[in-house]
Amino acid sequence: MSDRTRARACPERTCVGCRERSGKGEMLRVVLVEGECVPDHRGTLPGRGAYLHPTPTCVDLAVRRRAFQRAFRVPGPLDTAKLRSAVPRETP
Repeated sequence: MSDRTRARACPERTCVGCRERSGKGEMLRVVLVEGECVPDHRGTLPGRGAYLHPTPTCVDLAVRRRAFQRAFRVPGPLDTAKLRSAVPRETP
């Protein structure tokens, strides 16, 4: 038997808001459902996904930069109400 440890490689994803890389488990997957950005907590919804840190700062950055439109390859504004309600607001 080998002395090597069998550590699984954790896939990394880039946040569409802040553009920083993090482990897939630390990110929130977002998918497009009928023109609306929907959080995919289990990671099982079909379609193209965009990854985001689950913080209000990253959500705001992604919306301001129109990152969801680029990630999902669609024109025009997208509804982010469900996504914003799923991300907890920071308390001072």
